[in-house]
Amino acid sequence: MTLTRRRLLACSASSFVAAPFAVWAEEKPTIHVMKDPNCGCCSAWIDILEKNGFAVTTERSFGTLLIRHKLDSGIPQNMASCHTGEIEGYMIEGHVPPADIRKLLAERPDAIGLAVPGMPYGSPGMGPEDEREAYEVFLIFRDGSTKVFSHYDVA
Repeated sequence: MTLTRRRLLACSASSFVAAPFAVWAEEKPTIHVMKDPNCGCCSAWIDILEKNGFAVTTERSFGTLLIRHKLDSGIPQNMASCHTGEIEGYMIEGHVPPADIRKLLAERPDAIGLAVPGMPYGSPGMGPEDEREAYEVFLIFRDGSTKVFSHYDVA
């Protein structure tokens, strides 16, 4: 095959058209989620993440193994929820909204990660957002302390 001007232009044009898709593929963050295989709200949260541009891998875990993973990862017991994710070195505990995960990745604080303790109604995966109860997303620091990262009012 000889490289002609026509082939060079065609190759350059196809690279130009494909370039935005390559960038998009690189920007899709991957989160690994440990969850109870029988938990419907965990699966609903994962669906929301995928619809918001996250690539999600899952691992079955429950009972004391999941609790031990949370504690070993630095998540304080009072911040625990039903599932635990890990993304780019940060832990994501519970029903954290995708926008807060993106904000965490953009700001890159020196922290363990984010948590929505418990399972507040109306948080992502826990029922309709337009009927939600008020809840907070906490930033967990390496010393175990926390501060409010974002607040969601009652709908």
